[in-house]
Amino acid sequence: MGAVRFLPRGVKKQDYARLSLFDVWLPLLAPSRRLLRWAKGRKWDGQTTRTFFARYAREMEANTDSRQVIRFVAKASRRAPISVACYCADETRCHRSVLIKLIRKALKAHR
Repeated sequence: MGAVRFLPRGVKKQDYARLSLFDVWLPLLAPSRRLLRWAKGRKWDGQTTRTFFARYAREMEANTDSRQVIRFVAKASRRAPISVACYCADETRCHRSVLIKLIRKALKAHR
């Protein structure tokens, strides 16, 4: 599952799965353009990371569509393993770590 706001440049849509980028693109689960603009060019220290993660989590929890997709992904994960993909090399500074926690939280809440 690709949880990225923007698709990779130079790759045709029909080639995402073939190139093992992701099978499903869910930009609704990516940080907003506004949050990405805020984060761009900042020094990534501990405070910036915590602020980014908190703002991203609030975005996901405040948006009804995002919450529903997170619930759907959580339920789907009961039947098949899922992977959350992004372009970030370092997961400790990536929204994926927060998204995975939100998916697990939804999984526990809707058993």
